Amino acid sequence: MPHGEWTRRDFFMRSAAAGAVALGGPAVLAACTQVPQGGSGSGGTLQSARSVGVIKVGIAGEIPYGYTDKGVVTGEAPEVAKAVFRNIGIANVQADQVEFGQLIQSLNARQYDMVAAGMAILPKRCENAAFSDVDYVTPTAFLVPKGNPQQVRNFDDAKAKGVDVAVLSGTVEQQVATDLGLPKDKIHAYDGQPELLQALLTNRAYCGALTDISLRALVAQNPGAPLEVTDGFIPVVNGKRQIQAGGFVFRKDDNDLRTAFNTELKKLQSSGQWLQIVKPFGFAESNVPPADITTEQLCAGK
Repeated sequence: MPHGEWTRRDFFMRSAAAGAVALGGPAVLAACTQVPQGGSGSGGTLQSARSVGVIKVGIAGEIPYGYTDKGVVTGEAPEVAKAVFRNIGIANVQADQVEFGQLIQSLNARQYDMVAAGMAILPKRCENAAFSDVDYVTPTAFLVPKGNPQQVRNFDDAKAKGVDVAVLSGTVEQQVATDLGLPKDKIHAYDGQPELLQALLTNRAYCGALTDISLRALVAQNPGAPLEVTDGFIPVVNGKRQIQAGGFVFRKDDNDLRTAFNTELKKLQSSGQWLQIVKPFGFAESNVPPADITTEQLCAGK
């Protein structure tokens, strides 16, 4: 059996998800729960979710941000969301998995009430949805063959060496690669981590670009893969550092829900509980967002 095929199947066994899955505890059937109509105030999303004790979130199946392991949705974002919603008074969290590039569109179509997928806060995304306060910061990294024979450590190296780069569709890495002038035929976008991994194992791309946390988790899940992760770096586009800062995503009219979520998220971060929750997923104190990096600045492209 080819090694690449084993790796892909093993990854799917760990991370594939379908439909609505309860985030721990007793299952909450999608057919029995309606997504609230949205908005703030009486009858809004927050009040409705509190009344029924259930809220639905969207994930993208990306380790370690939000994925399914043996039928249970977990990851940094879902686990933080569970803790926040528990403190808000919403006991059950339900998850739908969709392609990363469709998360905001599906959110606005009211398929769920929040995105919990480790999504980077970018101006274009802020035009279509409202982000929480910053949840974490993390550098970008490359997944490369062991020994990195081409010595590709960042996007500039990839451009200079003319190598093929794998990215996830709709991610900040895809946008940065384009903005830095990598040829279109050298940027290969995939729907998920398994496809990106397979592209490297079958030599359809030399390297893959994602956050360093995501790539290190991917290697840990596939210890037999002949790949390694480069040191993290912060890309610079048009003189601006492209800081990877992620958050949770809400519809723009759900101000009550977002405000309540931000309040409890800040409490988790300031108390040290946030770090305890996220450590099992490869996060460390260096990923705690500094006070001078705000959602407002990131949405404004500053």
